[in-house]
Amino acid sequence: MDWGTELWDQYDIIEKHTQSGLELVEKYVKFVKERTEIEQNYAKQLRNLSKKYSLKRISKDEPECRLSSYQSFLDILNETNDYAGQRELIAENMMMSICIDLTKYLQELKQERKTYLMEAKKAQQSLESTYKQLDSSKKRFEREWREAERAAQYAEKTDQDINATKADVEKAKQQAHMRAHVAEECKNDYAAQLQKYNKEQNQFYFNDMPLIFNKLQDLDEKRVRKLAQGYILFSDTEKHVMPIIGKCLEGITKAGTNVNERNDSMVVIEQNKSGFERPGDVEFEDYSQGINRASSDSSLGTPKGPMELLGKNRSKNFWLFSKKSKLSPSTLPPFSTPPAPSPANGPPSPKFGRDPLSYCLKEINKTVKPRISSFRTLRRSVSHPERWFGYQETSTHRGLHVILCSFLCKHFTGYM
Repeated sequence: MDWGTELWDQYDIIEKHTQSGLELVEKYVKFVKERTEIEQNYAKQLRNLSKKYSLKRISKDEPECRLSSYQSFLDILNETNDYAGQRELIAENMMMSICIDLTKYLQELKQERKTYLMEAKKAQQSLESTYKQLDSSKKRFEREWREAERAAQYAEKTDQDINATKADVEKAKQQAHMRAHVAEECKNDYAAQLQKYNKEQNQFYFNDMPLIFNKLQDLDEKRVRKLAQGYILFSDTEKHVMPIIGKCLEGITKAGTNVNERNDSMVVIEQNKSGFERPGDVEFEDYSQGINRASSDSSLGTPKGPMELLGKNRSKNFWLFSKKSKLSPSTLPPFSTPPAPSPANGPPSPKFGRDPLSYCLKEINKTVKPRISSFRTLRRSVSHPERWFGYQETSTHRGLHVILCSFLCKHFTGYM
């Protein structure tokens, strides 16, 4: 079944249908273009996101770089960037294989359709022109035939009139004969025009228009076939990069499986352990015996409590001999006038601890922590090695004794 046979009288429907098909192609091309814009924007946003969280400012020497979770996160960012590249490739391939190709093919279809419609219009105009000639010859034949009839009636009437002369009768007969001859010529012309029109009409309805309609059918079928290929390419374009996208996703999965929480914990320990022992028990301070807190040896080694360990000032590692352990001016309270001395042999004044020296000692106590007893033991062991370690002192030991005593006296004179 074809359009030329079944739709021979549906020219307007065929014209409208083919136009609607071309508009569908344009609509699909526009759809794909918007899809490519979405892909490009998506890829751009993914790249910006990956760049934003890539943390390029962090040096490779930073502690976080050794953590498996951190390295896996960097791998995820790299895979995300590669994934964005594949989305850009999808957009580029769709633009080249679908949008550009279909747009070019659409222009060819429009031109071809325009040619076929012009041929149909030309054939229609030719048939209409022939019909106008037929109608004109028909009207002329009708007019001349009526004139011939009137002329014949007039000649017969003249012939029967007794008053008419022979010349009048002869003239009326000649006029009637001439009109009849003209009418006969018009009849023959009308018959010829009618034959010509019928021939052209058969040619128009059985040959010309069916051929044009079949060409339009072939054009429309090619359009549908090309559009179907565009539909398939819409899917195949993405399928072609799916293996690479799958590798990106596998890389992200692998990054997740490479995370080793136990190893990260060990890295944190290696990077941040101080090597110091935990503080010992707090000694009892009997203030009823007149012991001053500021000058008590046991109070110097007493930590303030767990809040100092968990406070905001513990954000960095504690090093015993670090320059960062020095007192800052902001930590010292303003100096006040020293209180009056206590009576002789009397208990110390309760305000004695608020003099500047006491505050300095307390702040040093906060920073150094309770390690003084360990240094006392070290000093005694250096002074009397035979008592602590069971061997006699030598020149080497005496040199070590001098060095350690100088260091301890320099830094911890007030605590000994």
